[in-house]
Amino acid sequence: MRKTNSNAIRQDALFSAPIIAGNAPENGATTERLPRLDLAQELRAKILSFCRLKRGEVWQDPVRGHRVGVLDATQRAEVEKIMQGAPARLVLNDPPYNVPVGNANTANLSKIDLATYLEFSRRWVENAREALDEDAHFYVWLGADVSDNFQPLPDFMIMMREYPELRPRNLITMRNQRGYGTQKNWMWVRQELLYYVKGNPQFNVEAEYTDIPKILRGYYKKVNGRLTENLERSKSENIRAGNVWVDIQQVFYRMEENVSGCYAQKPLKAIERILQASTNTHELVGDFFAHSGTTLIAGERLGRCVYTFDLDPIFAEITIRRLEHYRATGKTGWQWENPFPEIEK
Repeated sequence: MRKTNSNAIRQDALFSAPIIAGNAPENGATTERLPRLDLAQELRAKILSFCRLKRGEVWQDPVRGHRVGVLDATQRAEVEKIMQGAPARLVLNDPPYNVPVGNANTANLSKIDLATYLEFSRRWVENAREALDEDAHFYVWLGADVSDNFQPLPDFMIMMREYPELRPRNLITMRNQRGYGTQKNWMWVRQELLYYVKGNPQFNVEAEYTDIPKILRGYYKKVNGRLTENLERSKSENIRAGNVWVDIQQVFYRMEENVSGCYAQKPLKAIERILQASTNTHELVGDFFAHSGTTLIAGERLGRCVYTFDLDPIFAEITIRRLEHYRATGKTGWQWENPFPEIEK
């Protein structure tokens, strides 16, 4: 197994590049109450004064024991600070993809050289590996930059061979409803989810069934001398998601779960599917890149304990506020409303 340099670049140094001119939202261009937060520097400065956590601090939920921190996923001591030796049955991470979003190279979404990105990835993967239980699940959302030879997806997959205790189990694709492309190419609508396991964890296959009913008959087979077709032999009237998920709505501003200002929010339904398939009630889930706090909300709704953190104190605060908002209102997000109403006063 490859050992990383203990003096390797930190996450805070890696993603601290100054903003380069990008396509920041203009007035009236969106109905959301907050623009993309990694682009709006003046707004960020104002919001920071309302964040209860500073770098290195951890918030403990007094109700269910969830934890939220402002920590660096590449620093072993900081990860240990929030995990405190508790083994996670599942670690589910959505790290930066090394792909600029919206033509903007920002502090949160920097495009860096591939070798540096892989060194960053090794650091947080090793910390995640140490946080896993003996039998555990490990998921990573990742992207591919078609303009740069599809990096970093294939490079990350090859890098993962350095950790033989993390065995690949699947490559899942989630289909977006919106995408990007030209009239001379297929529209890009996919998101990739890598699935690995450590040891021999339980997989709850019931979680894989969708809400889509089976409509095609066929695949006849003799069972105990009687010819049967596939619907008779099925365990459910609905189809299984498989490793191509087409039944999940991409988050946008009219959905209740939407969090204004969050540029990389994953659908709650996708995260809940992963938690239901890979954990049982009261088991621990880790998420090292909290962003909009979706993993925490999924854990709260499903009775799992979640330890999550983000390097950005604004997203850590959003994560805590989203949990408090859910408990107070039953709503999973703010739709197009502002999670920081204080700044509008």
